[in-house]
Amino acid sequence: MQGFLLCWLLALASCETLSYEPHLDPAKRYEYRYEGMMNFGLGLPNLAESGIRIACKVQITGISDKRYMLQVGNLAYAEFNGFRGEDSFVASPKLSKRIADHLAKPFAFEFAGGHVGDIFAPAETPNTIVNIVRGILGFFQVSIKTTQTVYELEETGIYGLCQSSYAVEENAETRDLIVTQIVDFSNCREKAAMYRGMVTAVTDSLSKQRGESLLTTVKYVYTVKPTAAGGQITKAHATEQQHFSPFNVKGGNFKMQATKDLVLLSVTDINGVPSVGPLENKGSLVYKFASEEAIIPIVMENLQDPVPKIIELIKRLAEANIYRLDSATTEDLMKVYQLLRATPFEGLEEMWKQFAGNPEHRRWFLNTIVEINDARILKFLELRFKAEDVSSSEALQTLLLSFEHLSPIPELVEMAKEFLTMPFCKSHIYLWHTVVLSYGSLVYKHCAYNTPCPVSAVQPLLDMAVDALRRRSDEDMVIALKALGNAGHPASIKTIMRFLPGVAAMPVELPAHVLSAAVQSLRLLAARDPHSVRDITMNLFMQKELPTEIRILAFMILFESKPPMVVVSTVAAHLLEEKDLQVASFAYSYIRSFARSSTPDNHFLSTACNVAVKILAPKFGRLSLHYSKELHLDWFNDDFLIGSDLEAFMLRSATSMFPSEITMKGKFYFIGRVLQLVELGIRAEGIKELFRSSIPGYKGDLSFSDFMAVLSKLQDWETLPNDRPVLSFYSRASGQEWFFADLNKDVIQSVIKAVSPFAGKESPVWSMIENLQSGISWHKTKAFLIFETRYFQATTLGLPLEISKYYPTLNGITVNAKAGLKPPLAQHLGELLGSEISLETDGFVGCVKDFWVFHGINTDLFQCGNELKSKIITEIPWKFSAKVNIREKKFEVDFPTFSKAFEVILVNSNVYSVSRNIEVPDKGKMTPMMPNAMDANNEVVRMGPTVVKSEEFQGVMPNIWHPATKLCAESNTYGVGLCLDSELKRMYYLDEYPLYYFLGYTHMACTIVPVPTVKPVDKIHFEFSTGPSRHPASVLQLIQTLRNLSKEATSQSSDSNSSSARRAHHSHRDTSITEDQDSTPEVVFSMEALAISGNLKPGGYDATVYYTPEMNMANVQLIVSQVAEDANWKMCMDATVDKVHTEAKAHMRWGAECQPYEMSFKASTRHPPGSKPTLKAKVQWTKIPEYMADIGRRLERYIPGMAFFLRFYQRHDGNPKQEVSTAVVAASADSIDMKIKFPEYTVYRQGIPVPVPIPCYEDVEPYERNTTLHTNAHA
Repeated sequence: MQGFLLCWLLALASCETLSYEPHLDPAKRYEYRYEGMMNFGLGLPNLAESGIRIACKVQITGISDKRYMLQVGNLAYAEFNGFRGEDSFVASPKLSKRIADHLAKPFAFEFAGGHVGDIFAPAETPNTIVNIVRGILGFFQVSIKTTQTVYELEETGIYGLCQSSYAVEENAETRDLIVTQIVDFSNCREKAAMYRGMVTAVTDSLSKQRGESLLTTVKYVYTVKPTAAGGQITKAHATEQQHFSPFNVKGGNFKMQATKDLVLLSVTDINGVPSVGPLENKGSLVYKFASEEAIIPIVMENLQDPVPKIIELIKRLAEANIYRLDSATTEDLMKVYQLLRATPFEGLEEMWKQFAGNPEHRRWFLNTIVEINDARILKFLELRFKAEDVSSSEALQTLLLSFEHLSPIPELVEMAKEFLTMPFCKSHIYLWHTVVLSYGSLVYKHCAYNTPCPVSAVQPLLDMAVDALRRRSDEDMVIALKALGNAGHPASIKTIMRFLPGVAAMPVELPAHVLSAAVQSLRLLAARDPHSVRDITMNLFMQKELPTEIRILAFMILFESKPPMVVVSTVAAHLLEEKDLQVASFAYSYIRSFARSSTPDNHFLSTACNVAVKILAPKFGRLSLHYSKELHLDWFNDDFLIGSDLEAFMLRSATSMFPSEITMKGKFYFIGRVLQLVELGIRAEGIKELFRSSIPGYKGDLSFSDFMAVLSKLQDWETLPNDRPVLSFYSRASGQEWFFADLNKDVIQSVIKAVSPFAGKESPVWSMIENLQSGISWHKTKAFLIFETRYFQATTLGLPLEISKYYPTLNGITVNAKAGLKPPLAQHLGELLGSEISLETDGFVGCVKDFWVFHGINTDLFQCGNELKSKIITEIPWKFSAKVNIREKKFEVDFPTFSKAFEVILVNSNVYSVSRNIEVPDKGKMTPMMPNAMDANNEVVRMGPTVVKSEEFQGVMPNIWHPATKLCAESNTYGVGLCLDSELKRMYYLDEYPLYYFLGYTHMACTIVPVPTVKPVDKIHFEFSTGPSRHPASVLQLIQTLRNLSKEATSQSSDSNSSSARRAHHSHRDTSITEDQDSTPEVVFSMEALAISGNLKPGGYDATVYYTPEMNMANVQLIVSQVAEDANWKMCMDATVDKVHTEAKAHMRWGAECQPYEMSFKASTRHPPGSKPTLKAKVQWTKIPEYMADIGRRLERYIPGMAFFLRFYQRHDGNPKQEVSTAVVAASADSIDMKIKFPEYTVYRQGIPVPVPIPCYEDVEPYERNTTLHTNAHA
């Protein structure tokens, strides 16, 4: 009994000393079986997937108490590409051997208490291999607490420093501990992820609240066996799932699933300490990014010895695109980009020496080298600029794109400063502008990755601005301020303030265009330092003595900072006291537009503006379009997480009728980011000064006399000051200004002198004409990568997951032309007006745009994932001869017959499951995600579950949509036709909206095709002429008949129950028409389009437009006749505009002698006193061709659905059978009511908002343009 008690006590004591803390015994060797798999697809049946599998044996051997050796053996790599249930993994022996050779060398790592420390590997080990080892060792990074069953920790893992949630459960029988770990990848203080190419697309946190485009979940499950020394991990499993969509993930998404398993096979004792050899510290367990940026995911290239491959590819590209573009070569362009990124600097110099002497090869090389985004491109450009062996145009284009794609790391920013001091950069004004503006853009991107951003980056621009201010150089001040605006560096605010009145410590008087540049330089700072910008712009806005334009610009920047309710309310209160109606009008229209905004970034601002509008509307809601205005249109869709925004500004001053500045810009919202698109602006400071005084003969009714009065005033441009630009232009892309130009008096004078009719041989135009007479041949191609956006994220297997978008474009133009003059020029250009000019030309213009979206694993050894590949081809070849006789007002063009079809526009798109590896880079697998075996049909087909072989998807039924259409319009007269064809293949599930819209095969094309003709055609002849000509009496009689028929149709369409006042009105009108029946029609324009057939009578059509002058009426007739033997087809149309009663109508007949078919149109506006302005329109038909009736019936079926979508109501009415009418009523200054009557029903909606004030609701008192206005103008 005592012995049994002693044994029991000893057993109890040993149990109490058992530990679960993960432990490796340094005196033992552990052997594990490891397998990792990744799969990419939609996770749905009958859709292709791709994946990889890595299996191996792992040995861990102790070296010291906290250091262990890791060895990998029996490695096998396999790929999957195909359909689940039909295809299987395929081994890749060559790639397996390559990976195994690296992993066969010993690795070492530090380990203690369930935490992996630094990892050591041979110095030559590729980063990809080290990261795979990190994936294996990730199983040993686990924190186990036995005192709690559920706990949370922030710990370091392969994903970075992230939050983890643990749940612990003990197996009562085996006493093993089951540990479940969930890694919250969305809650990482330091995340192993990286963005590239998205710097100028600002993150929008409010948009992310409406939905996510990327979600990742990670789960680990461990089985831990307790021992006296510590816990022994006997089995571990990890699952990572990622859901990605270009839209909102809740509406269907691509799926990535990664799993890995680790199973303990044996534990053995070791004798002695194993030798590991020299190893290099590779860092912690956290995934390390190294060469990922250099590898383009959509191509797989062997990067050894890249120079000969680049030379061959560039020569091939130049040859293939020498006249027309070869769309099949754009993939080669991506290969060139890939190889250039792996080329050493010496290789670039070698290729330059080879390509520099050949214009085609030289251009292709300079176009593609800009995609090297590191120090090599800066060194290359520095050598070129110092040697001056590139032209200013080549230098401008190359530097602009190089800086745009340059990686904004501190070392490269420092190197880029050198270009600000190079003499060559200052040798051409536009090259200098490009250098300074591009450097500012580089600083902006640098600051996006470095917070706080060092002042040293922007210091050269600050010095440039201060020096320009000291010298009072307007040109240098403007370029420095624009560059500071691009940089958006918070440290530049104090320098910018020195240029601004009322906020500068030592105010200086500066011209308006410098002040404008200073205010606009705050635009990007509004997001980075909104409080400072808000204070400055509010101060400027409140200074009523400042120029109107400057106050308006300050107001715009103020609202760019997204002011809170209190600031908007303060602005509204001050506007109520505003005397300058230009400022008040713009501010009110701006606030009113944003009150209706639906985009996420304007959510709170829209609410504040809504309140402000209610305060301001009674006073400013009726200001006319003669005042400064802002137009804002936007939309946002939560399902797509996509939206757009369009803004237009027109800035005026009270002292001039001419706008001082006009700007248009747009934004694009996508997956939680806001990208500013192209912005264009025109500043007319000089012209505004010209129109400051009165304009003789200007009435303000926008008539021809007003146009001539303005034109006459423009001739006084020579009176403008020499130190002010007459016109200024600028353009921005992605919020960065990249081009601006000032047109001063000297530029305008040189242009006028060059094109003057009295210019002689000294004019450059004369030289151009001489060259054209001798014959010219010009060809140019331009290839560039519009954008490259990439997102990298670590995965549990230690492989880099990448989501990237590529948008390269290839543009080309070829022109061959030769001109003739009869008689030739002798003394001055004005002789062209009396010469007959002939031209023969052929050529091509076109572009090829590719778009790729990749979601998958991208390493230097292998790639797998999903790939969307789209190609848009636009091409316009031409060949024709032309004659122009200005004296006779005649223009002729001859086209040869069409003998070969060509596609004007072609769109092809598909989604693939892709697998590639470096051992066979040219034999990658691309399986269309949808199976090709589909029958063409125009209906949605529901597939049964029997087609699914995998038991996992039993009962899941997809829908198949496969419409294919082709429409052709052919002319056997001219021998040419236009065909539109499309084909779509979609397999979708009801819960996959809207992703399935874009998943599948897409083909659309617009093709010009040759057509058999009724008789041989030699050429197609077009002839245009203007001015009076004599026509036979039969034509005049036809016109008179047409006018009489038009009057009869008008009388018949009048309401028989109309009031006596309306009958009196018709009677008066008919009397006026009768009085003017003797008016003679005048030919305004005539055209012939004929197919010339040798000695045979030509066939085709001719058309003539007549104008009949009548009192208070504009009357136009069009007659189109078919030209052929025994042809009597004609189309006759009579249109009149009643200037007194604001009414327009048209009557059209066509067919044999303008008889069988008839249709009429009528539109009128009414605004009687005491009623709301109304626009009415009506379409009536007596008889129309069957194909038109069929189109009408098809459209009628879509109207109810479209009406519902646009929030219209519908009711069934017995409306006239052959009539469609609409009425639009201006319900208020910013909304309309609309009613549309169709034969079977009526659709209507009230209170439809309009983006601009309705003119008839505005205060339209005459705008005093002929007298000098005071600053405080009145509407």
